[in-house]
Amino acid sequence: MKRLLAILLCMVMALSAAACTAGPKAAEKLTMENIKIGFIHISDPSDGGYTYNHDKGTQKMKATLGLRDDQIINKFNVPEDAACETAIKELIEEGCSIIFATSFGHGDYMLAAAKENPDVEFCHATGYYAAGSGLDNYHNYFGSIYEARYLSGIAAGLKTKTNKLGYVTAMPFAECISGFTGFYLGAKSVNPDVTMDVMYTNSWNDPTKEGQVAKALIDRGADVICQHADSTATQTTAEQYGVWGVGYNSDMRDAAPNATLTSAIWDWSIYLTMAVESVVKGEKIPVDFSGGLKEGVVDISPLNEAIVAEGTAEAIEAARQKIISGEIKVFAGPLVDVNGEVVVKEGEVFVEPQSAPSWEYILEGITVVE
Repeated sequence: MKRLLAILLCMVMALSAAACTAGPKAAEKLTMENIKIGFIHISDPSDGGYTYNHDKGTQKMKATLGLRDDQIINKFNVPEDAACETAIKELIEEGCSIIFATSFGHGDYMLAAAKENPDVEFCHATGYYAAGSGLDNYHNYFGSIYEARYLSGIAAGLKTKTNKLGYVTAMPFAECISGFTGFYLGAKSVNPDVTMDVMYTNSWNDPTKEGQVAKALIDRGADVICQHADSTATQTTAEQYGVWGVGYNSDMRDAAPNATLTSAIWDWSIYLTMAVESVVKGEKIPVDFSGGLKEGVVDISPLNEAIVAEGTAEAIEAARQKIISGEIKVFAGPLVDVNGEVVVKEGEVFVEPQSAPSWEYILEGITVVE
């Protein structure tokens, strides 16, 4: 009899423990008052660029949806390795119903976690696994940043005196190549004589290396330095050496008020708000999400009127309206690569896929410096 009572007691305790750990979805209906949202970032807002701006989107989403601070759990400075797996597990244990990861290299860990946790939504920025994953709870998001790059390139093309631009970029990935190609084509649209040197840092966020690469490009004759790198180091280096710059992710005029012409920027809150609202309403999040100038997902920051070339605002506004109307297609042919091969024919347009860029051609006039 005692043995039977002990067994029954153990069963009751096990069931009670299961009820306690089943999570908010099992215990109660998901609402804006009880949802918990997790974020995994490769750096932290002190970078003044990528993570700063993504977190800015988080704060805007929080205000729009009326969420409390304790409903958002951030994991900052999570590298693209097994630490990401640990961060995901911690967020799930803390009751997050939706998790966002914001760096490309987090993708493998997010995909594995999505397979193991079908009741949690996983949203990965800059990745491309979602469409082929077959999972209802795994999603990718990005935007047509090349449209904003094109506009910022106009500012650079009109400003340069040497007709040599420099571009500090992180990785030899399509995301970076697509971006600097859009920038170059924007510059070339107003200055046919412009050329551009590109150098990789092989890191998303390394202020020291970004500054060193920016200086190397300046030494090669570039007088306008653009960037696809997380920190403000490219812009501060441009200011230090008396040239101009174009920033990325956030408005970098505060970091380099005498150098930064404008910056290509994001409004991540548009996607974050939509995704969280969808979860609470029980609606599906798009498998792939992208938005451009028309949707307000990408744009450029206000022009630095004290230093931009005359006519810059008018040229950019004209191009903006043509991109929004579809009259300008950034990757419209004819486009020729550095080997003299036509990669987009006259009358044709290369179209980037929804959430992950795939443009990898190096166009004539662009030199990748090893």
